[in-house]
Amino acid sequence: MIHIITTGGTIGGIENDTVNNKDIKSEVNIEIFFGTANVSFEYSINEAFNKDSRLINNEDRQLLAEKIQASEVDKILITHGTFTMAKTAEYLGGLKLEKTIVLVGSIILGSNQNTDAPFNLGYAVASLQFLDKGVYIAMNGEVFDWFNVYKNLEENRFKLRKL
Repeated sequence: MIHIITTGGTIGGIENDTVNNKDIKSEVNIEIFFGTANVSFEYSINEAFNKDSRLINNEDRQLLAEKIQASEVDKILITHGTFTMAKTAEYLGGLKLEKTIVLVGSIILGSNQNTDAPFNLGYAVASLQFLDKGVYIAMNGEVFDWFNVYKNLEENRFKLRKL
């Protein structure tokens, strides 16, 4: 069983209109992604909050941690906006939760025809099933530990942080 906790972000269909300083929301449904992929694993989905990740603060991260701790499931998938995904992974990693936690997002809006969301979701689910306990980010075919990852804004991708 995989417990999926959603937080919004591009993968959830939230796009920030920086000109008008507001969020544009479109309907993205993880169950539709999984339905078209004909998945056979058991999962549950619930929402922690629905925000552009640039607006996520430590109170939100604490709420997310509480939902993770309250879950009876050891494998947690968190959908998250990419702007602050590494910061949330670092926050959760520092708590030393005894679960396998994978954060995943998309660079291209989840409702866009050319989105990377389905691939990233599938990759994250597969990774989650084989990783040891800890906190990870799974994006665009790579898995990163929580303590050595950052988003390179120029390349719009996640990279290893030099320790």
